[in-house]
Amino acid sequence: MLKKFEVEFLEQARDFILSIEPKAKTKLLYNIDKAQFLNDPKVFKKIDDDIWEFRCESIKLQYRLLAFWDKRKAKNTLVICARGFIKKVDKVPKNEIEKAKQIMKLYFQQY
Repeated sequence: MLKKFEVEFLEQARDFILSIEPKAKTKLLYNIDKAQFLNDPKVFKKIDDDIWEFRCESIKLQYRLLAFWDKRKAKNTLVICARGFIKKVDKVPKNEIEKAKQIMKLYFQQY
């Protein structure tokens, strides 16, 4: 089975992953790997025109990693993980989406 995309982690996303408890970290990284091969909206879904989220739940907390696509190179489609957070409600807070969009804007200006 072929990967549908590659994943890269920006600094804020890496820091978030390193800060969460080990069980949640393992589950979130597993879901990211799974999403690269399978279309499963339970682990990776679009939440805005430009922003997607990797999802997992562990110990009654919902872990989210916001990401965006970089399709500038035809061969290497990338999903760039911008930032992560823990939430207690189903809806993603608008301020988190806006922060991810700001990171996306900076990313495309720099690269």
